[in-house]
Amino acid sequence: MSDTAPGGDARGFFCLESIDGRVALRATHRADWKPLVIDWESAAQRSRIRAGRRQPLARAVGLHLKPAVRVLDATGGLGRDAFTLGALGAEVVLVERQPLVVELLRDAQRRARASSDASIVYAADRLRIIGSDALDVGATQGPFDSAYLDPMYPDDGKSALPQKEMQMLRELAGDDLDAERLLAHVRALAPRVAVKRPAKAPPLAGARPDAILAGTQARFDLYLSTIP
Repeated sequence: MSDTAPGGDARGFFCLESIDGRVALRATHRADWKPLVIDWESAAQRSRIRAGRRQPLARAVGLHLKPAVRVLDATGGLGRDAFTLGALGAEVVLVERQPLVVELLRDAQRRARASSDASIVYAADRLRIIGSDALDVGATQGPFDSAYLDPMYPDDGKSALPQKEMQMLRELAGDDLDAERLLAHVRALAPRVAVKRPAKAPPLAGARPDAILAGTQARFDLYLSTIP
């Protein structure tokens, strides 16, 4: 890998161009962490897509109710859920505020659009990536049929360590301490809001959901309303 770093971070994170043309995130202060590259053509990502519109994620944003929905993904992260939804027919506005992660996302979209697989190109073209704090996204970016939140759950030191890439993302981006404000914000933008939570975690902001899609590891809390 060559250090053609487009951007860096004072804590020791920086993006660089790898020898195969992919942008990678590196943590120079953590020698045990491999460079992170977002790959939307991976076997794991394809497996997510094959689960179809009846999977909890798709149902959470309402894809089982109509052919296409416009979704605000306000906690973009590595873009896996957004890409899955795009592949299943949703139009997704993906918002991510960490600049280095935005760089990874845009590189992943560039590569996906150049894929020889038409289904990958289709999904990539249904994503719009915005590098911004989601609290700054307003109604002019909509209208939205639904909004999706997958906030970083605070580490209580008791649960098993997540995979290395999520550890890297947590250290780089930090916990989503403003997630409660974000929930109120997106509820004013979309009539359907889905919040992904660990299975045993309390509802975000203590707000009782209107419905719950439960799973073994995680659940989706649904907030339903009519936007004026």
